Amino acid sequence: MTTHPFLQRDRFLLGTFASNCSGGMTVSKLPNRWRATWENNLRLAKLLDDADIDFMLPIARWIGYGGETNFHGYVLETITWATALLAHTRQINVFGTIHTTANHPVVVAKQLATMAQISGNRAGLNVVAGWNKPEYEALGLTLPDDHETRYGYAQEWFEIISKLWTHDGRFDWDGTYFQLKRTYGDPRPDMRPPIFNAAGSGLGRDFACRNADFLFTPAIDLERSRDEVAEIKTKAWEQNQRKVGVLTFSHVVCRPTEAEAKADWENTLANADWAAVDNLVNLQFAHAQSFPHDLLALIRERMAAGHGGFPLVGTPEQVADGLMQLHEAGFAGSTLSFLDYAEEFPYFRDEVLPILSARGIR
Repeated sequence: MTTHPFLQRDRFLLGTFASNCSGGMTVSKLPNRWRATWENNLRLAKLLDDADIDFMLPIARWIGYGGETNFHGYVLETITWATALLAHTRQINVFGTIHTTANHPVVVAKQLATMAQISGNRAGLNVVAGWNKPEYEALGLTLPDDHETRYGYAQEWFEIISKLWTHDGRFDWDGTYFQLKRTYGDPRPDMRPPIFNAAGSGLGRDFACRNADFLFTPAIDLERSRDEVAEIKTKAWEQNQRKVGVLTFSHVVCRPTEAEAKADWENTLANADWAAVDNLVNLQFAHAQSFPHDLLALIRERMAAGHGGFPLVGTPEQVADGLMQLHEAGFAGSTLSFLDYAEEFPYFRDEVLPILSARGIR
């Protein structure tokens, strides 16, 4: 298969994260927090597309996190969301986020092939092996207690999709988790869609190094991140002879002055939905290994303002400095979130993107 153009981009990648969810990445009670309506998402997608932002990435959720706002209780389903946005844009890549256990691989392979055809190969797949136990229960599923089962299932799931995208004709599949008779993929995408995955456990990262093009991990401590990114890249190459980039996620509060930015950051924290924050943190720490457990207090604050993302708070120059630090730590790119994406992105576009271009990373 031809290498996807998204994987050939020689620049620090930028995207948005979670605009399909109520509140986005901000667990806030503020009245001007993000409203994840279709109209708002379409408006944002056109702004991003015109600004040459690389991708949009959604979160797949089936129930919210409670609290006063029921954070992420209102969520646009990711495949239909992505397909509609692809049909309304010209150059941006849009990903569907898919839970392996809730979505049959033959269906997902067909969905992505259809999205690729609709968009001229701008569709991507974000694979989630699963960690959120209440969501499993809401879907009538059982979350396996061991990572071996979760990632064994995900590996077979992804291998089926990969074969459907590349194999000409029918085939049978007699695996541990799937038994398929005379299945096939038609249409097949012209090129393999780019694959994202987020993982913190050793088994999860092994999965990403075997299958993904980019692995997501939080940037909590940049010195730690520098070693972590280098280790992931080395593992992917030495064990699988694959180049895997490492992405992170960031939360932007960009204002004309540092004082204004800090005041808005503090205002977000003062109006956080702390009950929802604690539900989110407790679930992450109980069932996922994405965040380092020795930094709980710092992570709790960052969960409120940015869902654990790297804070980019300050003037345009300071926000650009923060993105440069991520670049220098070895990250291939970062998602961006805002309290209100569509209202705040134009200032970032006009003031921060030119600085990044002048510094040679965009």
